[in-house]
This record gives sequence, structure tokens and C-alpha cells, in this order.
Amino acid sequence: MSTPPAENAILLHACCGPCSIMPIQRLCDLGFAPTLYFYNPNIHPLSEYLRRREGLLAVAEKLAIPVILADQDDKAAAFPGPWLERIAALGEAMADMASRCPLCYDIRLERAARLAQTLGFTRYSSTLLYSKYQNHQAILDAGARHAGPGLEFVGEDFRSGWQEGIRLSKEWGVYRQQYCGCVLSEFDRYRSKIGM
Repeated sequence: MSTPPAENAILLHACCGPCSIMPIQRLCDLGFAPTLYFYNPNIHPLSEYLRRREGLLAVAEKLAIPVILADQDDKAAAFPGPWLERIAALGEAMADMASRCPLCYDIRLERAARLAQTLGFTRYSSTLLYSKYQNHQAILDAGARHAGPGLEFVGEDFRSGWQEGIRLSKEWGVYRQQYCGCVLSEFDRYRSKIGM
């Protein structure tokens, strides 16, 4: 981004295409001009990461919204190693969503806030606030923690558009994932098959 963002610009951390539709529309309705930022080293395996990335690009194209892909400038941004190290530091608590999810939000929003400041955005938000399955308070806390002088976290609750976002993503043929993205959530999804 060579020119400074417009006064109404907002950097929107985005986890995938389906979760981006309604936040984009809501922010536009509020008078903001969103730019999507795809940084999600938590998504495993790489094939899943790529499917979500493609879905996000499809939504961005459909809605004519600019996108910044973290992995375009920093190939290591898609590599899960640093994310895994930080999650593994939780020890046995990594098995508990109440422990691991807030750390995962923090990792992604910290980087989004840093990029927002670097590029001159004065506000940022996240599509994580669209999902009724995410811990909204932990997302709001992480967003506020990484905001600061000259950078506001816009903690808009996008959940009211939940059903419409689902409808549109299906209508547009955007890939819809079945789990949050991390290997631990995928494990949780199937653990009952081995009697856990």
C-alpha cells in the first residue's frame, strides 16, 4: 500500500470468505472502507489454508474489497511453526478451548494491529466477531490490548448477520469449512470416534 489509507479506512483481519461477507457489508454500511488482511497460521493443513484463502479472495473480488495476504510478502506467515510453539507453551491447557482460543486470537490480532499501524490505518477489526462459535469477549480483549495511540479496535458485533452470511456464501459457492482451522479443533471434532 503506497498511499496512506483514506480517513474512513479500516483494516479487517479476516479468517475466511464466509465469515467476511457480513462484516464487510456492515462496515460499509457504517461508512468504513475495509481492506481485508488474511493472517491465519492456525489453519491446518496447508490444503485447508489454501481453500480458505481462495474463498476469501473470491468474496473480496465479488464485493470489490482490497486484500492483503500475509503470505504474499512473508512466505513464513502461512507456516504453523511459531503458532504451534506459542500454543504448545500452554502445556496440557492447550486441550482446553478456553485457554487456547484466546491465545490464538491474540496472535492474529497482534499482527493485524502491527500491520495497521505500519500502513497508517487508524482502526482495525476482525471477522472473528461474526462467528457465534467464537469467544467474543476474548476477541474484544485481544483487539483492545493491541490497539493504542492512533489505533482503535472496532469491536462491532457482526453476529446478527449470521444467517444471511451463510445464505450468501452458499449462493456464491464459497468454500465453507467445518472447523475453526486449528489441528486441535479438528481433533475435538472427531475425538469421540476413539472414545475420548
